[in-house]
Amino acid sequence: MKPHLIAVDLDGTLLSDKKTISKQNRSALFRLRELGHKVVIATGRPYRASKDYYQQLALDSPMVNFNGAFVHHPQNPHSFKTRHTPLDKKVAETIIETCEALRVKNIMVEVKDDYYLRYLNKGFAEAFTLNQSPAAYGHLNKVVNKEPTSILIHPDDQQHSDLKNLLSEAHAEVIEQRSWGAPWNIIEIVKSGLNKAVGLKEIASHFDIPKERIIAFGDEDNDLEMLEFAGCGVAMGNGIDELKNVADVTTATNEENGVSAFLNDYFSLNNRSE
Repeated sequence: MKPHLIAVDLDGTLLSDKKTISKQNRSALFRLRELGHKVVIATGRPYRASKDYYQQLALDSPMVNFNGAFVHHPQNPHSFKTRHTPLDKKVAETIIETCEALRVKNIMVEVKDDYYLRYLNKGFAEAFTLNQSPAAYGHLNKVVNKEPTSILIHPDDQQHSDLKNLLSEAHAEVIEQRSWGAPWNIIEIVKSGLNKAVGLKEIASHFDIPKERIIAFGDEDNDLEMLEFAGCGVAMGNGIDELKNVADVTTATNEENGVSAFLNDYFSLNNRSE
């Protein structure tokens, strides 16, 4: 079989609810790499929050972070052209001022692998810092002097929809907004036109693998474009209905090792002895 490109989202897809890679999923992906296929991670997470999984899979491939805002090769950066597409600084500053006026719970600005916090140890901060200290904290327009890769906003639950609408009305042409699933009611913002499919196209071109030999797995709205782009888009059983509607196939849930279940069947891995 000709080489395929297999793109896996992390949370809710490859990872269990306890944020681990199961033996079954790891084994299937290792086997496919041995057979000459390419495995890549495509996630909304920054690299610092996905590096451990990249290493657990012993990958040597480019990856998509920040939903396409940062596409790079962690192991061999000289073999793949890094693409970092940050938000315009003026736009970011206006968004931050809007959040300040609404007194949201917290704001995190990411610049590649550095992050900046409005408030320490408040709201979502403890869950996403991974024991790494912020580059700085305080009023973000005073402490951040670079163009942000992404902005994470943690509003009060009752503010969420109104804030999204407000930001859309003001910046619809220059930003992309995503809402995170439970338990965090987070709004994630990156530059307009970015999504996981953008990064996956670049990686597929790098490996010279056509669309019909791309398989992509996901579960949330930030996976929509990637599953539509792939020759075979696979929605997880625990995925949102909108994603299942655009997917070619729905597999088992992340807790049921849906990634390996599909791959074992698609590539007949259980029938191979070589």
